[in-house]
Amino acid sequence: MTATSPRLKHEVKDLALAPLGRQRIEWAGREMPVLKQIRDRFEKEKPFAGIRISACCHVTTETAHLAIALKAGGADAILIASNPLSTQDDVAASLVVDYGIPVFAIKGEDEATYSRHVQVALDHRPNIIIDDGCDVVATLIQQRPHQIADLIGTTEETTTGIVRLQAMLKDGVLTFPAMNVNDADTKHFFDNRYGTGQSTLDGIIRATNVLLAGKTVVVAGYGWCGKGTAMRASGMGASVIVTEIDPVKGIEAVMDGFRVMPMAQAAALGDIFITVTGNKHVIRSEHFDVMKDGAMVCNSGHFDIEIDLKSLASKASEVKDVRPFTQEYKLKSGKSVVVLGEGRLINLSAAEGHPSAVMDMSFANQAMGAEFLVKNKGKLAAGIHSIPADVDKEIARLKLQAMGITVDTLTQDQIDYSNSWTSGT
Repeated sequence: MTATSPRLKHEVKDLALAPLGRQRIEWAGREMPVLKQIRDRFEKEKPFAGIRISACCHVTTETAHLAIALKAGGADAILIASNPLSTQDDVAASLVVDYGIPVFAIKGEDEATYSRHVQVALDHRPNIIIDDGCDVVATLIQQRPHQIADLIGTTEETTTGIVRLQAMLKDGVLTFPAMNVNDADTKHFFDNRYGTGQSTLDGIIRATNVLLAGKTVVVAGYGWCGKGTAMRASGMGASVIVTEIDPVKGIEAVMDGFRVMPMAQAAALGDIFITVTGNKHVIRSEHFDVMKDGAMVCNSGHFDIEIDLKSLASKASEVKDVRPFTQEYKLKSGKSVVVLGEGRLINLSAAEGHPSAVMDMSFANQAMGAEFLVKNKGKLAAGIHSIPADVDKEIARLKLQAMGITVDTLTQDQIDYSNSWTSGT
């Protein structure tokens, strides 16, 4: 049901879930020391005073800490879900009740509700958009170009979103600065590789209780998410096949010890299929035709179009729920294909998403990327900008510090040597 409150505009499942949500938010905070330090600084400096922020993110315990940090920094912030199945309803309730942050997100919301929430984010007339998949920015450009004048800029933390921003830039419609949080070293090295790797398998196991050891797992895409997923599947005893379109990534996967082949060949061999490409219909009609009986398919890319579920449905005589987030498609041929999480992000639909420790760095990048936009208002050219290297390194330094780990520093002699082209010996 939709909860209502005279105190705060919001749309969440049930405000009575707030106590559990707050408990889980506080637990996640134990693993997020970097964002806590940033939040403490924001509370003193108020970098977002007078700034309206619309955040479109997965509404999880970790995202809660980002929202709390933005509010501590003085922002007039609202939060909507970036995916219909990724919302944690108790967290959404707690953000409203305990932290006074307007949230518009319900786990399992339909497409119409999701689209309406995107409009709510734009009704806020944001100065900063924190996006996850670029839906809010795309809707702004397509439907509300008159609001672009309000915008200082946007931050984006997904590969899918960056691809969309690059297409916007190519088409000449990206007329404001966009911070590429996704490609910060402290984001993709850790969030994409270790976060996606662990949480994807967590989602598969929670949905199916399947034993990975001895299974053949096909990973479509060998970017950072694919690398992490393949690494973790292999570590749990699976035989891993990688499919790729990039020959450089293909040879990297071979050197990392995996079999590499086209999906047309892998489709007949796999027991479990995981897509992490950011593209559409990576698994499609002809692949379903040759799959083993009972093969499982799931997606850990941002949108639910990596698996062509429409073509699968057209081949099915029956579709039934066999477990939570697990649907069996009985094919007219007599075989069955099992779809996990409705083809949406399996790590968030069937599990809790990335561990807090990696999201600590990802959301530190989001928070500091938004601060960078505000500090440089009017100075940045339209287009896509990287997180500054000194910010990236500071996040890594803070993380190491929180872990009680230090690294070496160069001596003055070493600094002089590295700065001199004549000192070769």
